[in-house]
Amino acid sequence: MPAQLVSIEVAPDLVDQVYRALLGAISSGTLAPGERITQEDIAQRLSVSRQPVLQALRLLKKDGFVRDAPGRGVLVAPLEAEAMRKVYQVRGALDALAARLAAQLCFRIDPKLMERGRRAARGRNVEAMLDADVAFHQAIYAASGNPLIGQSADPHWRHLRRAMGAVLQAEPQRESLWDEHEAIAAAIAAGDAERAARLSEEHVSQASQALGERLAQLSRGGARAPITPPKTKGDKA
Repeated sequence: MPAQLVSIEVAPDLVDQVYRALLGAISSGTLAPGERITQEDIAQRLSVSRQPVLQALRLLKKDGFVRDAPGRGVLVAPLEAEAMRKVYQVRGALDALAARLAAQLCFRIDPKLMERGRRAARGRNVEAMLDADVAFHQAIYAASGNPLIGQSADPHWRHLRRAMGAVLQAEPQRESLWDEHEAIAAAIAAGDAERAARLSEEHVSQASQALGERLAQLSRGGARAPITPPKTKGDKA
């Protein structure tokens, strides 16, 4: 009889937690474009040692979210309109394909997901808005029945979250995004593949345009919001 193994709970890697905390802060605007980041400051704000911060910053630099700064530390990289326009072009094609395939199956998006998005849009937590928005689009990817769509879109979503975070800082955009989501969901549920695809492409195009209109405002900072510290093994979800 094989020996019985006791299941253990593996805590997420601390470097990954710091990476996600910093990326979330960059996406939500807590860390603004051009803002200087130092290991010491982030380690203090996250209540961790400097080593995981150093590793996380290296990963963020590799992924294009921070750049070397004169002197000490790094700077939050700017959002570049032309680069994001190209990312949105790819996303628009993938979203339209996913919506068309999901409509062929008359897929019905969970109403709770829509309610979650509307509730987040009425609040002030940009991270919650981003999570709800991404969940909506990932639900359509999954409903398409083609796993390659989600796999192809996944590498771009970290940059898209940042772009969306910039847009969602403007309150007038929040409810209108979910009006567009409702229209896409209705077309998919009705089996209208062409309308679902067209609305998805328009939705992405409008998001790209809204980002362009917001880029000039990103450098105007207010009070810094706290960065959520990583959880330790003793913390409860």
